[in-house]
Amino acid sequence: MVKYCLECSEKIIGREDKKFCSDACRNAYNNKRNKDSNNLMRTTNNRLRRNYRILSELNPDGKAKATRSKLVGKGFDFELVTSVLTTTAGSTYYFLYDQGYMLLENDLYILVRKEI
Repeated sequence: MVKYCLECSEKIIGREDKKFCSDACRNAYNNKRNKDSNNLMRTTNNRLRRNYRILSELNPDGKAKATRSKLVGKGFDFELVTSVLTTTAGSTYYFLYDQGYMLLENDLYILVRKEI
């Protein structure tokens, strides 16, 4: 049975289970296939990374306070977090990996670092 490359439709020579005629075709096919999800993932990861850098910069010692305007001024995005922790007392902390924050009052946030 003759098989054809999924990318360029050239005849495939070699193993029976081969799907591509070359590494270049395999890479091109997979890059096209994963393009949309990779762009979304890349954008989201970049935004998470920026948020993490901002929290790390403002919280070098593991515990600090910052205003909402200071966080937003540095480009912080409050819609992206990696986890949420609700304490038994009912307080909610939002985390980006090991860096977290919690609203104290009005415009003031406490910044914390989770001990791993």
